[in-house]
Amino acid sequence: MAATAVILLVAIPAVAQKNDAPVVPKKKIVLFNGKDFTGWKRFVGEPGFDLSKNWKVKNGIVMCNGRPSGYMRTVKPYANYKFHAEWRWVQKAGNSGVLVHMSGPDNVWPKSIECQMLSGNAGDFYVIEGTEFKQHADATDRVNDRNVKKLKDSSEKPIGEWNVYEIICKDDWIVVLVNGQLQNIATECNVTGGKICLQSEGVPVAFRNIYIEPIE
Repeated sequence: MAATAVILLVAIPAVAQKNDAPVVPKKKIVLFNGKDFTGWKRFVGEPGFDLSKNWKVKNGIVMCNGRPSGYMRTVKPYANYKFHAEWRWVQKAGNSGVLVHMSGPDNVWPKSIECQMLSGNAGDFYVIEGTEFKQHADATDRVNDRNVKKLKDSSEKPIGEWNVYEIICKDDWIVVLVNGQLQNIATECNVTGGKICLQSEGVPVAFRNIYIEPIE
């Protein structure tokens, strides 16, 4: 009996570790089913807030009111994938972002690398809570200590039109494309897998066609 108990105690951490391992897609995985938030957790920085007042699904589209600040994130962590999402500003220019390789507890700014969506700046990177990569570590002319600017002029569409974000996460690389235009590259990242978050950050924003694919 004692030997059996010891075996079980040893096995439990191993199972937990396996279940926490990032999922590497073997085929396309639709992250948003167009109906509800299955597979997602919604979080805001105000305990007890009615999340349905900030995040809703309407006609196959995620509608985010933008307040209070927070995000919706995948329940599962992922690694080595090509992420696709489409977004548009519902009323006016604003701020949001895609957080990749998120880990640790939920808070307004969780450990992650942000692929920026601030109007005019989509494609910038931000490091959050100790994440790092070569281009940020080596930069000597940063205006903001956490920011690495995109490589080219904005490739965003006019306010109200749909934009396409494609983010390729391969090993310790992150490559960002906005409407098909290469906008940024991060190498030697110190995080290589985790959950994916879509931010609520001030103004209404809509998302659709959210999925990941294997990297060809």
